[in-house]
Amino acid sequence: MSKIGRKPIALGGTKVEVKGQAVHYSGGKASGVYTVHDDIEVLFEDALITLKPRVQNRDTNMIWGLHRALLANKIKGADVGFVRKLQIIGLGYKAILKGRNIELSLGFSHKINYELPEGVDLSTDKSGQNLTFSSYDKEVLGTVCSQIRSMRPPEPYKGTGVRYDDEIVARKAGKSKA
Repeated sequence: MSKIGRKPIALGGTKVEVKGQAVHYSGGKASGVYTVHDDIEVLFEDALITLKPRVQNRDTNMIWGLHRALLANKIKGADVGFVRKLQIIGLGYKAILKGRNIELSLGFSHKINYELPEGVDLSTDKSGQNLTFSSYDKEVLGTVCSQIRSMRPPEPYKGTGVRYDDEIVARKAGKSKA
């Protein structure tokens, strides 16, 4: 049995309609359709969605938990959305928001322009070093944040670079005098 798959999905403020294998959802931030695998049955009762496998085997257990997690993310994103924070640490390192583009100064000889995909919003503080990304799609949000972090990952000696807000960077000691 899948531990994740057994958990029911709470709807919150999202309206859900189940039509066979298609789950239609609409909330304050987004709406859409999620299609569940044919080996999984969708049950809608008491403002909860439960997924049950039609056949109990190893392959079905794997996709059971996967589809439950993906559907739960779609429903939660449509209702309240997701937020991810990045910090830019370093002298002169900053980000400037220009419409749907971000201009990143990360210590290179040039500035890096990054275009935000649809559905992802960004807010920065005055210094341009604390970035707050928000989106209704958890997958796209994670991809955007990891791409920006990969432009200048945190280095272990000074700790400069782009890091997640809750990330802990293991610091190393520099050269020691003999």
